[in-house]
Amino acid sequence: QVQLVESGGGLVQAGGSLRLSCAASGMILSLYDIDWYRQAPGQVRELVGGITDGGLTHYVDFVKGRFTISRDNAKSTVYLQMNNLQPEDTAVYYCNVFVDRDYWGRGTQVAVYT
Repeated sequence: QVQLVESGGGLVQAGGSLRLSCAASGMILSLYDIDWYRQAPGQVRELVGGITDGGLTHYVDFVKGRFTISRDNAKSTVYLQMNNLQPEDTAVYYCNVFVDRDYWGRGTQVAVYT
């Protein structure tokens, strides 16, 4: 059974940094693309970026230059390094993989205050 578990969220002051982790089990992580999404209160879930099985990354415009996605296949973990966080980055962050269907973790909360 595929499982994704996000961790690393928390409360951070604007301008600060957090590193989120997405630990995968029940699958061979190296074979799959992983995406990060976020959902702010009252908003739809939106794509943040992703990393391919080959390690290529893509990001949406509002995080380019601030967020970096990486992967450690040996640890079966994907990371989202977030720098220069702003209040508008406050959301629950999720990782996602499509194997035989879409799988989601439960998310990790990020809150940014001024």
